[in-house]
Amino acid sequence: MGGDHGPSVTLPACQAFLDAHPAAEVILVGRADALAPAAAWPRCTIVAATEVVEMDDPIEVALRRKKDSSMRVAVSLAKPGADGNAVAQACVSAGNTGALMAVSRYLLKTLEGIDRPAIAAVMPNKLGNYTTVLDLGANVDCTAEHLLQFAVMGSALASAVDGKENPSVGLLNIGEEEIKGNEAIKRAGELLRAVGAAGHMNFCGNVEGNDIFKGEVDIVVCDGFVGNVALKTSEGLASLIAHFLKQEFKRTPLTMLAGLVAKPVLNRLAGRLDHRRYSGGALLGLRGLVFKAHGSSDAFAFEQAMNRAYDAARHGLLERVHDRILDTLAAMPGVNEEQSVVPAAAPTA
Repeated sequence: MGGDHGPSVTLPACQAFLDAHPAAEVILVGRADALAPAAAWPRCTIVAATEVVEMDDPIEVALRRKKDSSMRVAVSLAKPGADGNAVAQACVSAGNTGALMAVSRYLLKTLEGIDRPAIAAVMPNKLGNYTTVLDLGANVDCTAEHLLQFAVMGSALASAVDGKENPSVGLLNIGEEEIKGNEAIKRAGELLRAVGAAGHMNFCGNVEGNDIFKGEVDIVVCDGFVGNVALKTSEGLASLIAHFLKQEFKRTPLTMLAGLVAKPVLNRLAGRLDHRRYSGGALLGLRGLVFKAHGSSDAFAFEQAMNRAYDAARHGLLERVHDRILDTLAAMPGVNEEQSVVPAAAPTA
């Protein structure tokens, strides 16, 4: 029910997802009348919810007042029961990001060794692949220990979903030198180097903003404020490039002809830069899988988010995050004992 468009987007996306994945099943949560067109779909179940979290609802409303919202009911279906199994192996929403994070953290709780969940998503790089970046808006103020945890979770995500058994990790900074950055960044670098030296992570050192798009590391770690700015900037730049090319090739008959000749190349470029292809940010660190699609997602973007959630579930992302964080903590006993307490801020994505 969430996002800017609701069932007009999510229903076609779910139908396309089911067509593409014959072994998958989908549970649609929301108002029964809005979801009625899907009632006869095979491998599809409808669970009624009487309320909807609006995109401008404060977190307090979503968490305390709308207890029968489609968001809350959907997240609860991904919560493991007493036997360790959940009704749904993953939850996907395009709704209010702050509300989704708050509701997910309240219902699912965090994994052992994880203080705060993080939002991880991918950005295209020049190698034709993509770079995983986290955090993208869940945590504005982070300690060095939080950044270490993000690196461990990002490594587990890249390993599970992308099949990279030893993914490379970079720490986003204002320079590659170890002496640069604020105290939290420098301390995070020390922790990451120690974990790398112990053989529990492939840490490659500091990276800068442009390195996200070079593809020289698989994972880039940063706090949520910086990550969200980087994400929105990349989306805006992609839109600007597409707009510029479209306008330039409409100016004169000569440029129109050039545009016609270059159209196949431009189409491939537009496809590479299309942020909809990379939809689906994982809320890592929870005791259940939750994926966030952009609020303005169309059917294609929402389907991509479902694809990422499906891949994460069938490749055991939860178990991999759990195992990696425990291995890292075992290698660095007491790492969490030194961290300062920073009040959790509302997500900004």
